[in-house]
Amino acid sequence: MPDIKLRNQPFDLAFHPTESVIFSSLLTGEVKAWRYDDDDGSTSSSWSVRPSKRTARALAVEESGKNIWMGGKSGTLFQMTTEMGTIVREQDKAHDVPINRVFCVNENLVASGDDDGIIKFWDPRKPDPIREYNQHFDYISDFTYFEDKRQLVSTSGDGHLSVIDIRSNKNQPLTVSADQEDELLSIVQVKGGQKAIVGSGLGILSIWNRKLGWGDSVDRIPGHPASIDAIVSLTPDIIATGSEDGMIRVLQVLPHKFLGVIASHEEYPIERIKLDRNSKWLGSVSHDECLKLTDVSDLFEDSDGEGEGEGEEEDDEEMEQDENEEEDENENEEVDEEADPDSDSDEDMEVEVEKNKKKKKKGKGGLGDLGRGGQEQETTDFFADL
Repeated sequence: MPDIKLRNQPFDLAFHPTESVIFSSLLTGEVKAWRYDDDDGSTSSSWSVRPSKRTARALAVEESGKNIWMGGKSGTLFQMTTEMGTIVREQDKAHDVPINRVFCVNENLVASGDDDGIIKFWDPRKPDPIREYNQHFDYISDFTYFEDKRQLVSTSGDGHLSVIDIRSNKNQPLTVSADQEDELLSIVQVKGGQKAIVGSGLGILSIWNRKLGWGDSVDRIPGHPASIDAIVSLTPDIIATGSEDGMIRVLQVLPHKFLGVIASHEEYPIERIKLDRNSKWLGSVSHDECLKLTDVSDLFEDSDGEGEGEGEEEDDEEMEQDENEEEDENENEEVDEEADPDSDSDEDMEVEVEKNKKKKKKGKGGLGDLGRGGQEQETTDFFADL
C-alpha cells in the first residue's frame, strides 16, 4: 500500500482525469504533484509550488486536465497548469472569508464555496464572478453535479442541501432542503445518478431520491461511530466513506450492507478521499501528514465474480423450483382423482409441501432472500387452494 509522507498536514487531493498524476494541497499553502505507477502505485515527485503563505484547503482539476484550481484560507482563487504548476490566474480576494471547497463544473464554469456559505460561479474567460448565491449561512462542505439536469448540488454545515440550475441567470437556487438538524459534510451520486448519499456530522448516511425531490431524505443508514467527512463512489452500488475515526469503510447501498474496512489512518481524521480515472487507486489524506493510495481493484473483481456465480446459481435454483412445482401439481391432481378418501394422501401432500419449502429455503441465501417472499407466498396459496 503506497504512502506519500508529507512534512505538513494535507487538506485536499485530486487525480488528473487523463494521466497518472495526483495533487495535494497543504497547510503551508503549497500544492504538490506526484506521478504514480498504474500497476504498483509507486510515486515520484513531479512539482511543488506555493501560491499562498496561508493554508491551501481545496483543489479541483478541470475536465480537460489542463489546469488545476486552488482555494484556501486567504480567500484568493488560483488557477495553475497541471504540467508544471505555473500560475496562470490569481483572483485576489475572490471571497471575503476562507474558501472551503472548489468544484470544476465544466471548462467554462468553476464553483467556489466559502466559510460563510457563499457560493460563487466563475468563468475562466472573465475577471469577475458571474453569479453569487447566499442561501447557506455556514461553510460549504461539498459539491456534486448532475449533468442530465444541469444541476449543481451543494451541502453545508448549516444542515441544508441546495440545488442550483446552472442555466438560470437568477441568483436564487432551484430548491433548498429542509433542515436535517446535523452538519452535512459530503455528498456522492449512486445508482447511476438516480440517488445521492450524504454524510453527516453524527455519522449517519442519508439517501436522497431525485425523483421525489430534494426537500428531504428518503432513508438513513446509521452505523458510523464518528462524522463522515468524505465519500466516494466505487461502483453504482458501492461507496467508500472516510470518517473522523481514521477508517475508510466500504458499504453497499440499496440493499444496505457493510463490506469492511479497506484502509486506516490510525486515529487521525480523514479529510478527503478520491478515486483515480481507472477506478484502481483510492487516494486519501488525513491529519497524519500522509497521502495514502489504496488498491481497490481486487474488491471489484471479487464482487463481480461473486455476483456472477450467485446469479447463475439463482437461475438454476429457480428452474429446479419450477420443475418441482409442476411435478407436485401433477402428483396432487392424480391423488385427488384416484386416491381413496380414507388414504394417507393428505399427509403425503403435506410432506411434499414441506420438502418444497425446505428446497426453496436452501436454494438462496443472504441478499437473495429479499426476492423470494413473493414466490413462496404463491406456492403456499396454490397448495392451500387444493
